[in-house]
Amino acid sequence: MARQDLILLAMDTSPSLDLLAKALRASGFDPILAHDREAMDRSIQNAIPALIVIGDALAGQDGFAISAAVLERFPTMPIMLYSADNPPNYPEKVLKAGMSGYIHAPLKMDEIVEEIQRCLVRARALGDWLRREVKRTTASLEQKAKISESERAKLEGIISNIQDGVLVLDDHHYIVLANQTVYEMFGLGHEAALVGRYVKDVIPNADLSALIDRAHTGALKYHEINFDDGRVYNAQYTPLPRIGSAVTMQDISYLKEIDRLKNDFVHTVSHDLRSPLTAILGYMELIERVGALNDSQREFLGRLRASVQHMTSLVNELLDLGRLESGFDTRREFVDIRNVLDYSLNVFDSHIRKKDIRLTREIGETLEPLRANPIRIRQMIDNLVGNAIKYSPSGSEVKVSVSMQDNQIILRVTDSGPGIPPDEQSRVFEKFFRASNRPGDVEGSGLGLAIVKSIVESHQGRVWVESKLGSGSTFIVLLPVNE
Repeated sequence: MARQDLILLAMDTSPSLDLLAKALRASGFDPILAHDREAMDRSIQNAIPALIVIGDALAGQDGFAISAAVLERFPTMPIMLYSADNPPNYPEKVLKAGMSGYIHAPLKMDEIVEEIQRCLVRARALGDWLRREVKRTTASLEQKAKISESERAKLEGIISNIQDGVLVLDDHHYIVLANQTVYEMFGLGHEAALVGRYVKDVIPNADLSALIDRAHTGALKYHEINFDDGRVYNAQYTPLPRIGSAVTMQDISYLKEIDRLKNDFVHTVSHDLRSPLTAILGYMELIERVGALNDSQREFLGRLRASVQHMTSLVNELLDLGRLESGFDTRREFVDIRNVLDYSLNVFDSHIRKKDIRLTREIGETLEPLRANPIRIRQMIDNLVGNAIKYSPSGSEVKVSVSMQDNQIILRVTDSGPGIPPDEQSRVFEKFFRASNRPGDVEGSGLGLAIVKSIVESHQGRVWVESKLGSGSTFIVLLPVNE
């Protein structure tokens, strides 16, 4: 039987701790609980865990200070921080402290397991790379001062044939080793002796310097290195115990170009479609003015108009999504979400009456202004409320609630629709994805929820769905009042 990964939960007793332990056991992990610093140290001494989850406050002690002490002893140990309050500056503090991840309330079992598995995969990949490269060359790299010339020649021969750039530095950022790709990447002639020289003196690249400076403090492990000729490299900083560090650089220029071409294609096609669609709609409006239409012609014209309007809506959604993903959503002002919600619900009033839907709204009394783009917030609410009305059968109920908790706005939209299959709930925010059990008469492009997710993430928020087949779905949005 395979050995279970040991996960150390160094947290105060709480329902969140019980949920974490339960989620980990259900996913095949072996969680160990420690409620104070001494218990945590004993657990680490008895068995090195695969990952540690530390509370931001453990028995009255600061979780960041405890994490720093553990990383000083075990620099490559993956550590995640748990916070019950989710202060807005915590993600940045976690990165600066050199930790691998961050989770906060409210917790969902699938998100807990996904985040922990991501950290474990990253830690294993890092460990595998180090072991593979070091073992393939020479065991004596643990004491680099004792590396013989023959061993160095073997190591250089292996690394020289690696397609990615490899740069090995000592603790003071002096170059220990650089392969051929590094010379070619930065345009260095072979006469440039790199070994033994300070990396910033011989490779004056701003992106590389930023990676080394910030990664050395634990704030950053990945970075893009850009060149004036358009080349882009993805660089990874890896600490090497008793040696220093290694920077590996992979050429991703073609991936960037593919992404750019994809975006350009979508934008161009969307823009080019707008003009003929507008012309079609215009001529359709003129047809009835030319002469009377019989019933069949009028029916066909109505179907044509609905199809063109659907296509126009799809084009507009594609353009909106492209602008959001390109980072153009920079407008920010203070927004009263109550006013936006009232305006949106008023727009849907005719749809609500037509389907005889009971709309229940619960608005908190102490809602702080939201620093956001009011147009995007309105678009987000329109999509969520519109979906709830669209998928709820006639005579059913739709609930909308807004509340304030821990310096963040919580929006909940609950419908009475068919629900979403459990295996599809994680995909509902993907582009063009629609649930397999959706009613056949409900039209949609599959872009609405993708736009919602992009808007929420551009405001540093979170969105997820809770659904049960046959019992409807609830979409929950968390938005910090100040980004």
